[in-house]
Amino acid sequence: MTITTKVMDLVKDKMTLVKHTNTENICLVGPVKLPVKQGDFSATFQWYNWLKIDANLTKEEIIDGLAAANLAFLQQSSVLVYGDFTHSEDALIRMHSICHTGDIFGSQRCDCGYQLHESMKMIVEHGCGAIFYLADHEGRGIGLFSKSLAYLLQEEGLDTVEANHALGFPDDTRSYDEALAVLATLRTKPVTLITNNPKKLAALQARGMAAEGHVPLWGGLTETNRFYLETKVEKSGHIREKQ
Repeated sequence: MTITTKVMDLVKDKMTLVKHTNTENICLVGPVKLPVKQGDFSATFQWYNWLKIDANLTKEEIIDGLAAANLAFLQQSSVLVYGDFTHSEDALIRMHSICHTGDIFGSQRCDCGYQLHESMKMIVEHGCGAIFYLADHEGRGIGLFSKSLAYLLQEEGLDTVEANHALGFPDDTRSYDEALAVLATLRTKPVTLITNNPKKLAALQARGMAAEGHVPLWGGLTETNRFYLETKVEKSGHIREKQ
């Protein structure tokens, strides 16, 4: 099917090519107006999505190749932006790793779904911020299929870190380089990171993120995720908020 000139011009205008490495760029698309409602909470965000591409591709070539790219079989990350993210002096951000079971199904094995939805509320109440939803971070980077195997090991008594190690993975294989490149495109002013892990803040600062500090997000504790949360404190550097 031939893409018309009108359609090409409309979508090209919402695409930004961000240099990532010598061989790869990031194609950032947006913003798309995204009204969100979850129970009593409702807000309208500006939604962006991005795709890692060959550095030689033009916008026209990206669009022409969409139908043959099989993107439904791959994962793409995105970011929800609220308020004047570019110019505001004070913005909150969360780097949220996808959790298929927690974010979609409301699993109580972790606190991921709680953190995602509470972060959205925090950012709206603050007046400005962004949530980076990182699609290749499932199970701290091991993927959904491997995560299901790790869950089976956890049911036999291993903690979340031990289960990843038992399957041959490091504790954490996640990369934030693409998200940081997108962040730098959307905003140059410092941000405050929503996280319970000061090690993550330090690591992101070391990769070039302009961040002034972090705010914790504790909650969603249940009997079924207590062991998981305690493991994150004991083995992953998380600091529990004082009650």
